[in-house]
Amino acid sequence: MSVAVTNLTAKMANLSIKAVLKDAKGAIVSAGQHAAKIVAGSHLSSDIFLAVNNPKLWSTEEPELYQLEVSLYQGDKEVDRMTENVGIRSAIFDKDKGFTLNGKSMKLTGVCVHDDAGAFGVAVPADVWERRLQLLRGAGVNSLRLSHNPHADYLYDLCDKMGILVMDEAFDEWELGKNKWIAGWNQGKPGQDGYHEYFKDWAERDLADMVKRDRNHPSIILWSIGNEIDYPNDPYTDPILNTGRNPQIYGKGYTPDHPSADNLTRIAKKLVAVVKENDMSRPVTAALAGVVMSNEVGYPDVLDAVGYNYQEFRYAGDHAKYPNRIIYGSENGMAGKAWDAVTANDYIAGQYLWTGIDYMGEAKEWPARSSPDGLLDLAGFPKPEFYYRQSLWSDKPMVYIGASEIPAANAKENHNAEPNWNWPDGKPLRISCFTNCEEAELFLNGKSLGKKARAEMVNHILSWDVTYAPGELSVKGYNKGVVVSEDKLATAGEPYAIKVTSNPRGHDYLFEQVTVEVVDKNGHIVYNANNEIKVTIRGSAVLVGLESGDNFSHEDYKAYKRRVFHGKMLAYIKRKQGALIVDYTSPGLKAATERTVIPVSGTSSF
Repeated sequence: MSVAVTNLTAKMANLSIKAVLKDAKGAIVSAGQHAAKIVAGSHLSSDIFLAVNNPKLWSTEEPELYQLEVSLYQGDKEVDRMTENVGIRSAIFDKDKGFTLNGKSMKLTGVCVHDDAGAFGVAVPADVWERRLQLLRGAGVNSLRLSHNPHADYLYDLCDKMGILVMDEAFDEWELGKNKWIAGWNQGKPGQDGYHEYFKDWAERDLADMVKRDRNHPSIILWSIGNEIDYPNDPYTDPILNTGRNPQIYGKGYTPDHPSADNLTRIAKKLVAVVKENDMSRPVTAALAGVVMSNEVGYPDVLDAVGYNYQEFRYAGDHAKYPNRIIYGSENGMAGKAWDAVTANDYIAGQYLWTGIDYMGEAKEWPARSSPDGLLDLAGFPKPEFYYRQSLWSDKPMVYIGASEIPAANAKENHNAEPNWNWPDGKPLRISCFTNCEEAELFLNGKSLGKKARAEMVNHILSWDVTYAPGELSVKGYNKGVVVSEDKLATAGEPYAIKVTSNPRGHDYLFEQVTVEVVDKNGHIVYNANNEIKVTIRGSAVLVGLESGDNFSHEDYKAYKRRVFHGKMLAYIKRKQGALIVDYTSPGLKAATERTVIPVSGTSSF
């Protein structure tokens, strides 16, 4: 290990640098020290060798962490100390074999995420992210691409703790600004305000600081120096664009008044050198939008691993043409065929879906206020796409059903399977089933509508066309003839009551995330309900915010009331010691009340 020391005093310092490594139980597994002299106002890097016998390796299944303590002594006096969690693991990208962790071959089943969370903007409590990550792990997600900037430091800690691999990304633009839509999606004249205004003076320092801040996290496996910097004609261009073989072009063909794509390679070399100066243990990558243009100017050759955004059709040809190139999907759509391109090719390390969670911005057309592209909505509630991905990525037996209108024969993959069984009588419906089980059997009011095997899947989906009748729609998933998973939809009656459920708390025991639902007399969630619910707090707590996940809601985030979406919303409450009563009310609905007493000790009872 290497220890960087700065002498901020006006005198020469004689130091002893001591390092102690402890396991999860606090037992010392290795220790070392080094004596050093450092002149006033200077920096010193000192190497200390730590050997660990039979180390417990950090992995996605067992994220074993050690605690590293580094202390500086002048004589017998400790003058500084730093403690942080570290892990021991090997992560290797190979041009032919893809990705291996600790010698075990695996695919990166990743999602891209922005750093906002609806009601919080980007000032997000750690517990909100912890809940989100737990949900994503349940869908089989094993990696995050932190788009398109460094994220809060606690997020990396959570990934270390939960066994989630990370691509740490620095920039969304370099020296020149990208087009940003202001009037609306693809409407009006775009603006160029952005980080490029500071790139010349700050980029190398910012990138170095990111690497130095994050390099001890075992979860990080890739450093990314940029996202879609090579988007054709936005701003860079090249004559190859006249060939007509390039998707995602802003404008058409070669535009000689734009800067040359040769600049991509020039700048990338500088940025890669900055990363390597601060960490040689991980590959440097970037997410490419215009691979053909970048190939012409050698931009991919500067990178250790090359991310392809939405260009799965190039995998085979580029692997043959550039046999030493490490390729993976850095940004991908939700279609099953995009995942098939990963599983069918050992040399593709994995993919990162756009996106894991809905986010503010890129809202398409008014009155949309946010992007709807996530597996989870802004409240962190799973959407049908979440379960589709779970059927592809999770090993735990699962089955999910949802209903939709019967799509046209030439329609794209139908992932819009709503968990709703309230439709007009006699309406023809498509029932879509997402499952990783060997077989699935559909039932309507207890009567079997047929069993289907995985061999009958189309785009990894089983489906039945049925005529709607009220009651209960259910499905059973079978492995080796044994039921291993079930899912049910029930026709809901009129909204009757409010139901509240507290989600498991994280490290901040006093911060609570409460699921608020509108249910009928039988306790079934009313999927089509949009009742406005008021939250009234009596006692020692603060309502931090309400989030429904509705992409079209323009309600005030600071208000004490909000309409539910698909029958539910999330309430964020910050509690204090003492008695607390929270009332959830809505005209015509039976109210719900939470009563809590939190003593000074930090424990609570209801």
